[in-house]
Amino acid sequence: MKRFFFLLLFLPLTACSDHEWGWFILSPTNVAGLTNLKFLISGITTTIFISIISIMIAMIIGLLIAIPAITKNKYLSFINICYVEFIRAIPLLVLILWVYYGLPILTGFSFSPFMSGIIALSISESAFMAEIFRGGINAIKKTQWEAATSLGLNFSKKLRLVILPQAFKVILPALGNQFVYVLKMSSLVSIIGISDLTRKANELVVSTYRPLEIYTFLILEYLLLILIVSYFVRKLEKKLKKNND
Repeated sequence: MKRFFFLLLFLPLTACSDHEWGWFILSPTNVAGLTNLKFLISGITTTIFISIISIMIAMIIGLLIAIPAITKNKYLSFINICYVEFIRAIPLLVLILWVYYGLPILTGFSFSPFMSGIIALSISESAFMAEIFRGGINAIKKTQWEAATSLGLNFSKKLRLVILPQAFKVILPALGNQFVYVLKMSSLVSIIGISDLTRKANELVVSTYRPLEIYTFLILEYLLLILIVSYFVRKLEKKLKKNND
């Protein structure tokens, strides 16, 4: 089975073609290749940093949006639904361009490409986070709310001390999936000049004229990042499950 998997993985790279692979442009055995390799890899810190910051801000916004939905207030629930549906309907690429080019016109404040990317990613992801938090909180049994009430806790303390710690264990797999999603979608911020992995690859393609090799390496970079994140998420899930048992 493993041999079959690797065959499928490398089949596109070994298929019959007139193209002569030029991996020398990324070979660490020569000066030019090593320079190109370092240039491509240097974008990984930007990709990781912008993804982490964006997911953290999105979690905060998403939680604030989700809380009114569990209060059974029809007006607040309607606002929650409108926000989620409106944000999810906007393509991320369009939102990035609007924040970078349009928002400064409305506010009078100019935003750096990095800040614009974080704002757009955070807003876009917050709608998904709101639904994740809402589902996680609603999954907690009613008896937990009743027990917190019997202790004399107000609504905010119920959430902070009783409900949210349990909800986080429920939504952890979904949070991990969304972080992977943000890692992948962060590649779109390259369109406004942020020097992430994708931007570095685009710049190198212009100078080397080797798109197949460079974009193949870019795929491997994202694949490695996502596999590492998925590994730690699964490890954390097992640890939490073990603690619960």
